[in-house]
Amino acid sequence: MSEINKNYIGGEWLQGSSEIENRNPSDLSDLIGLYTQADADQVATALAAANEAQRLWGATGLEKRYDVLMAVGQEMMARSDELGRLLSREEGKPFAEGKGEVFRAGQFFTYFAAEVLRQIGDNADSVRDGIEVDVRREPVGVVAIISPWNFPTATAVWKIAPALAFGNAVVWKPANLVPASAVAFAEIMSRQDIPKGLFNLLMGAGGAVGQQLADSPLVNALSFTGSVPVGRQIASSCIVNFTKIQLEMGSKNALAVMDDADTDLAVACALNGAFGGTGQKCTASSRLVVHEAIHDEFVERLAAAARNMVVDHALKDGTQLGPVVSGTQLQENLQNIALAKSEGGEILCGGERVERDTEGYFMTPAVVAGTQNDWQVNREELFAPIACVIKVSSYEEALSVVNDTRFGLTSGIMTRSLSRASHFRRHAATGCVMVNLATAGTDYHVPFGGRGESSYGPREQGQYAKEFYTTVKTSYISSGAPE
Repeated sequence: MSEINKNYIGGEWLQGSSEIENRNPSDLSDLIGLYTQADADQVATALAAANEAQRLWGATGLEKRYDVLMAVGQEMMARSDELGRLLSREEGKPFAEGKGEVFRAGQFFTYFAAEVLRQIGDNADSVRDGIEVDVRREPVGVVAIISPWNFPTATAVWKIAPALAFGNAVVWKPANLVPASAVAFAEIMSRQDIPKGLFNLLMGAGGAVGQQLADSPLVNALSFTGSVPVGRQIASSCIVNFTKIQLEMGSKNALAVMDDADTDLAVACALNGAFGGTGQKCTASSRLVVHEAIHDEFVERLAAAARNMVVDHALKDGTQLGPVVSGTQLQENLQNIALAKSEGGEILCGGERVERDTEGYFMTPAVVAGTQNDWQVNREELFAPIACVIKVSSYEEALSVVNDTRFGLTSGIMTRSLSRASHFRRHAATGCVMVNLATAGTDYHVPFGGRGESSYGPREQGQYAKEFYTTVKTSYISSGAPE
């Protein structure tokens, strides 16, 4: 019987009321471990501990905070091979991607360690004589973090690192599909010289643990990445207590391929953007909007490249696509392939479950041609290795199709024209725009987020993160009555 991995609450490892299995989607016979599930009492304990610890941490000197964040970041980078292997084992992305995610997560911590030392306010003269004005940022308080399964470490860390950098306490609920990476990170945090209760890990179901966090008046801010329906529920719950919210939700990203594009580059970017991470990225290129003059050549070459992609165990050398994350996700993907067929799409390649040496949730990457932007497969987020091609007759039509969605996270254009690239960059209705690049792939020192139903609240990452993790205080100081 495997040892039960515990929650980390108030500086202690505690067992919850039940536990779940965590199995490798590349090899279902591989039991990664048993992971405890928090109950309502443990959530309450974590919130109380976080409130007490935050008062101490908020009064801690900047160099102390810097040292803690730097130590965490450096350890993550040094252990990226080990922790990346664990991540790939439980989530299913190829090992190179898992290792890269952990290393990048370490960079988030070292970046925000530096941000600790850049917390500088503003001063101004009042419009009234003899009065000075001081404007500075203070911690928002206790931050609840609900992170997704597709980037088990990176997405959580780009929320946790700024929260701690700006003096807040953290209560973190990771996705239940990826608890091993969460426990590994919590173990690193448990060895830091920080107040007990400053960082808390609560594993459990979103409908129980996540909802309790959203309902609690002890939570000052809540950062969530997940689906639109859950985001709406969280928002409606948080508003009752006027809890500050930051929501990163769905997407339906489009890559526009113009008639003057470099075809080799366009195919490479589409392949990377659509199928990297098995298509399970919020920035994935699920819509490929292709000019009719280049359409046939582009689609033929993309399908050929997709057919040649190696689908296998995430930890096997040479694997380009690992399994999808779960049996439920695989069934949804296959249903969406059937939906695309029923709507009139032509499956040029892939979209099939395949068997490998180990039992897992493997499917081949699919390219679907002849689709229309108003079809359901082009309106809803698929979160799958499925790329739907939409043919257009002009740049103007391409831009219109790109923007015809209720989402607005990322978009991209492949073109040699500076004027088209500049026009697209200004008029694409998305939070991130890529020119001659895959839609998937962002930097950690600049803001990330979208429009429409993709995002709500302040941006994540970079210096813009302080908008969410701090609150502004304006002080007026009089020198006293004039003599």
